Order: sequence, then C-alpha cells, then structure tokens
Amino acid sequence: MAESYRDRAIVVKRHDLGEADRIIVLFTRGHGIVRAVAKGVRRAKSRFGSRLAPFVDVDVQIHPGRNLGTITGADAMRTWAAPIVDDYARYTCACGVLETAERLAGEEGTPSPGLWDLTVEALEALAHSETGGGERITGRTPGLLLTAYLLKAMAEAGWAPSLFDCAQCGKPGPHKAFAPSAGGAVCVECRPPGAATPPTDVLRLMWWLAHDRWDYVEAVAGHRGFRPLAAQARGLATAHLQFHLGRRVSALTFVDARWGEEGPS
Repeated sequence: MAESYRDRAIVVKRHDLGEADRIIVLFTRGHGIVRAVAKGVRRAKSRFGSRLAPFVDVDVQIHPGRNLGTITGADAMRTWAAPIVDDYARYTCACGVLETAERLAGEEGTPSPGLWDLTVEALEALAHSETGGGERITGRTPGLLLTAYLLKAMAEAGWAPSLFDCAQCGKPGPHKAFAPSAGGAVCVECRPPGAATPPTDVLRLMWWLAHDRWDYVEAVAGHRGFRPLAAQARGLATAHLQFHLGRRVSALTFVDARWGEEGPS
C-alpha cells in the first residue's frame, strides 16, 4: 500500500464531486500535477475548505489512490488570493500563469520543482504588481509579469525562443522576423512563410523580461508607444508557447491588452 506524503502545492483547478466533496488539481513541488479528492470540503464547517483555493501556497497531506488521491490535511503557508481576485488585470494574468504551469508540468506525478518555484514567484509578483493610477510607471504591471513568466517557464521546459541570434543558422542578430515553428528570431535567409515581423524593440523587451532586467524595462516603460510593444511581446510569447504545446492556453485569451500593460500608448 502506498504511503501518505506531504508536499507544497498550488491549486490549479477544482471540480465539484457529489454533494460535499471536490476534486482538486494540485501543482505540487515534489510530485508535479496531482489530482486528489478533498472530502466534505464544500461543507460550511470543513476543516480546510478555504485553504484549498487558487492563489494559495498550501502544505498538503495526500494519501495516494489508484486514480485519485485523498487530501487528508492542508495548511496554508501564504496566500495571494485577496490582491489577485480583487483586481481584473492581476486575476486574468494569474489564471494564465496557473494554466500555463499545468500545461508545462507534463504528466501527472512528474516533479518540476524549477517550474513550481517560478510559478510561486510569479504569483507573488502579481499580488504586488502595478495596475495603473500611479504617477510613475516602473514597468512591473500584470501583463509584463505574465510575459516574463511565459518566457522563463518555456526556458525551464527547454522551449526558450531565440530572441537575438537566428534560431536556424545562428547568424548574429538582431533580426526582424519571429517564427515559433523555427524556434524564434530568424534571419532573412531562414525566415519561413508567415513569420511575424515585429520591431526589434519587441524582441529586445522580451529578452529583458526573460532575464529579469527590470532596470531596463523601467527605463522605457513610461515612454509613448511602449504599450503596443508590450502587447506584441506577450503575443509572440503566447504564440511560441502554444505552438510547442500543440494546444491553446485558454486563460491567456482573457488577458486584455487594455489591462495587461499600463503606460502611454
């Protein structure tokens, strides 16, 4: 008989089961994606109902089962729920982070601690992100944080797009074409039909975000014309991710460019 284990986890999805139970899809640090039943969690007097919610870092006790495990204990370690749920931009971007993490984590039971750490860092950053209204824009808006997460998560999965040298022949950049099917930035000779032709500033911004160069982002975030560059960067990152996944990440379609990036248009 398999033994129970404890692990740190983030709730990715929840599905009601019967009258009082719920199936919880967890992204755990040491066991990857785990599906488990939380019995009686929908009752008002549940011992850990509120802890098994999205945007909460929880320490869980899980008893493995043939198809589904059973959650026998849960302790909240930290929560980002209030600041994320109360803001549309933060919420939609955070949902994009969680669904991306689930897709990139791969098969159930496969550990991905690096991706888990990136996901926790992204939720922490989103909970404290700027959503407009301030006089000074520093660049750490929900949309840019999401783009940074997508790029770093793809690098963790081995799918990082080339953003400077040609992804096909290695010719030094910068280049003026980007194609997910070719691996990212491509030169004129290697450019496939249908490749996007973003300004080089877009690929430069993506490189900054992928490498946490927020000092450079902050220096240009308040400039006129920055918002469309940021929107294009997220669009290219999303296209690259979905090409390599072979499927759409539904939550990313709800990230509205009007809310995802702030600054002069």
